[in-house]
Amino acid sequence: MGRPRLLLIPEFTEVTWTIKPRLEEWAEVASYDPPGVGAEPLPHGDPRSLTRQIVADRGLQEIDERGWERFFILSDGWAIPVAVRIAQARHGSILGMALGHASLSFRRDGERPATSPAVYDAMTQLVHQDHEAFIRYGIAQSTGGSVGEELAQRMLDRFPKELMLIGWERVTADDEPFGDALRELDLPMLLAKHDGCLMHAGGVRGRRQGVAERPLHLRAEGPLAERGLCRRSARVLRRGQPETGAGARRALTAAGR
Repeated sequence: MGRPRLLLIPEFTEVTWTIKPRLEEWAEVASYDPPGVGAEPLPHGDPRSLTRQIVADRGLQEIDERGWERFFILSDGWAIPVAVRIAQARHGSILGMALGHASLSFRRDGERPATSPAVYDAMTQLVHQDHEAFIRYGIAQSTGGSVGEELAQRMLDRFPKELMLIGWERVTADDEPFGDALRELDLPMLLAKHDGCLMHAGGVRGRRQGVAERPLHLRAEGPLAERGLCRRSARVLRRGQPETGAGARRALTAAGR
């Protein structure tokens, strides 16, 4: 059995995958920037052309260039809809998915919103007023300090201001029912919650209907979790139903063979 292959989907840039060097110790890892970020060209040079679909298309290009026929998808938060699109396009090649800040929507209204409306509104105001402060301070605070000064500077170096404004609007939009598509994929999934994140705050406990709409607060399972991929809380699902720890481990182990 060769080294597992992991495709890391970017939320805003590949540099936020700070865990990548650790993954490369035991896996073959691919990551990429969205079009318009860093050295990646943007269609027609127009920031308004940035969509989830072209970010997914860039991921598919990465897979094709590497000649990968079987691989895992890793995605986090706002990038989950992009991961779903890639999984739909290459369904027969996907061995499993690991999703951080796992939820079925980005809904900000109603009794159980998936995203904190107060934090989202504050972040949206900040990105329009001062995009540098948005990265240096807003993202760091809303994610519980996961973005430090060095990483913030690397992000600033890659992001044109106009693309940041449009990108925030496009990437975080609650305009895509990706939850149903996620359920229909019928793949082994490792779902994780980042404790301390204010944007996707609040866990769901005791729900047994598959993927909850708000972020999950559950125990890590499966070999990806054992490798340190998710140090917080997670569970593996198949056909939208929770599996036992042993069953989850067998599912991901068998998928990687």
